[in-house]
Amino acid sequence: MAMNPYKQIEILLLILFISCTTKSQTDSKIEKVKDVKMNRLADEQSPYLLQHADNPVDWYPWGEEAFNKAKKLDRPIFLSIGYSTCHWCHVMEHESFEDDSVAKLLNENFVSIKVDREELPEIDHLYMSVCQAMTGRGGWPLNIVMTPQKEPFFAGTYFPKDSRSGRSGMFQILPMITEAWTTKRDDIMTSVNQVKNYLDKINSKPAGNNLSEELITSAYDQFRNGFDEEHGGFFRAPKFPSSHNLIFLMRYNYSYGNQLALDMVIKTLKQMRLGGIYDQIGFGFHRYSTDRHWLVPHFEKMLYDQAMIAMAYTEAFHITGDKIFESTTKEIFKYVLRDLTASNGGFYSAEDADSEGEEGKFYTWTKKEVEEVLGASLSKDFNNTFSIKYEGNFKDESSGKKNAQNIPHLNNFDFYNQPSIESARKKLFDKREYRVHPLKDDKILSDWNGLMIAALARASIIFQEPSYLKAAKKSSEFVLNKISKDGKLLKRFRNNKAAINAHLDDYAFISWGLLEIYEASFEAEYLSKCIDLMNIMVDDYWDDKNGGFFLGSDQSEKLIVRTKTAYDGAIPSGNSVAVMNMLKLSRITGDVKWADLAEKTIRAFSEDIHRAPTGYTLMLSAFLFDTNKSKEIVIVGNGKDDKTIEFINAIRSEYAPHKVLLLKDTSLNYNQLEQFANWTSTQYSIDEKPTAYICKNFACNQPTNDLKTALTLLNE
Repeated sequence: MAMNPYKQIEILLLILFISCTTKSQTDSKIEKVKDVKMNRLADEQSPYLLQHADNPVDWYPWGEEAFNKAKKLDRPIFLSIGYSTCHWCHVMEHESFEDDSVAKLLNENFVSIKVDREELPEIDHLYMSVCQAMTGRGGWPLNIVMTPQKEPFFAGTYFPKDSRSGRSGMFQILPMITEAWTTKRDDIMTSVNQVKNYLDKINSKPAGNNLSEELITSAYDQFRNGFDEEHGGFFRAPKFPSSHNLIFLMRYNYSYGNQLALDMVIKTLKQMRLGGIYDQIGFGFHRYSTDRHWLVPHFEKMLYDQAMIAMAYTEAFHITGDKIFESTTKEIFKYVLRDLTASNGGFYSAEDADSEGEEGKFYTWTKKEVEEVLGASLSKDFNNTFSIKYEGNFKDESSGKKNAQNIPHLNNFDFYNQPSIESARKKLFDKREYRVHPLKDDKILSDWNGLMIAALARASIIFQEPSYLKAAKKSSEFVLNKISKDGKLLKRFRNNKAAINAHLDDYAFISWGLLEIYEASFEAEYLSKCIDLMNIMVDDYWDDKNGGFFLGSDQSEKLIVRTKTAYDGAIPSGNSVAVMNMLKLSRITGDVKWADLAEKTIRAFSEDIHRAPTGYTLMLSAFLFDTNKSKEIVIVGNGKDDKTIEFINAIRSEYAPHKVLLLKDTSLNYNQLEQFANWTSTQYSIDEKPTAYICKNFACNQPTNDLKTALTLLNE
């Protein structure tokens, strides 16, 4: 934005703040709210909303009841968005939303709404984009003040109860906004209109040009320039795994033979595995590292992180054969299948960072605790290996001092062949199980399950591990059968109830998972269901005017603007995944409809991608898939025959991420593949031997049943 459209309201609020400072804001001047009862959130299913059910704030869930009350009373809406494992959401709740004085200000002057961002991502995205435009930053908790018509005019993230360290508090902000609402309504509405114009502009951009190889190289150059050569990772702390960036760099290495791109990935993945961001005792990755060393994390564990990070380690193993990448992937899945998997096959969403009111308490150890569990001899080896010290091995984030607590982490991988270290880890894990566990967010989300399904199915191929494919299938069947209604997906399942309209990511990510299952199993029913879901996605989410997909369907609640994004944040965007899905479907089925939609989607976001290519790496990976060494491979043979299986495994063992692999199974009386890929109808086996048809640039080579010849053609 050339000029901040919110300057007027900023000046207005500053003037009101100055005038309000002459008035007492102390607790003694505000009558305490009495007789706190469970509020409306007690009837909700979201663990995040339920965390706030006993607040004295008169919370509403998002819905017409709240907006109708705000219209009737002519009050602004105070909208607070977060998620159950958000550390600073917990801090703001304990500090402000559990405080009777803050509750009185909210209850008397606002209608307050709580939203779980994981259940309502379109609402979260809409108002987060407002916050980022108004303040230059974003994050959670996200706090918005808006009109009863859902029009925002004030935004921020964490606010303390009272002013602190130059940051205005709830006691200052709420009266300031209340006075502005009463006396400066015209100025507020001017700002509201500027906000709406901005949102209309960023969500209705006309299509631009297609992408280019120069843009791909520009993204690589930015990663190269921002690479931390000593500790791995990119740019400054905090450091996030951002696995789709690592996957892009591996695809860049594949496409252009750039060894440095691969070296950056290897360094980053190894440093992550050594660091405290990895749970060295119970496995799985924490959310992100607060420092450049990957040592001190924010301790929440998210399902989507486990899925995407597992994909990155799986791909790195496929390229390098490094056993560290294999073992790390398998440990991630061990954690997920042990701690985040429901009996019905669905995957839970997350585990909190906090337990007993303290972040990381579940995961840290004193040296004395380790010695008590392991004994003198074994603890000595463990402490040396995992850098456990009497004074502690990290500084507390708030105090800046060591507090005798330790985050187990490694300096090297020498421990891998030491049975005693594994024995010590297991004993500490068993002991840790008796601690108070962090909250488990046990809602099952369609989109995040789609990511884990895709990760497991892909890993089942690379590691030839049938149990991973079995888990992926079980989850997919659960989502399709239980988190759906009338053939369409729903968003969330909890307490045996499925609810909330699906969003773009639900369709894109579940379709991704189904495609991966198909490529792992060659079972056409998964391809069929993928196509069904992708067709629904096109019907309900496609932008006919400018291309690309909206986050919400055309049957969803009408917000002030219908939002679109392709930005790959903590996880890839629904639009990026949709493009990859459509390009794969185009090559599997031969239906050019999917290729046309993919190109229109890329063009819809090309202006944004050109501006900041490192923010759209999965879209760039999809572009590489379509334009660089892309191949379709059909194996014709008896799917139960060892020679056919050997042929398939040999093809799969080659790292060729821009291929699709199909099996035309001659053991079946009716070949379902031809139903979806009619172009395979003229392909037959030679001399009743497994035969490969390798196609590129819309033409197929001569079929061959010589494996060496097939591999040569694959690697051309």
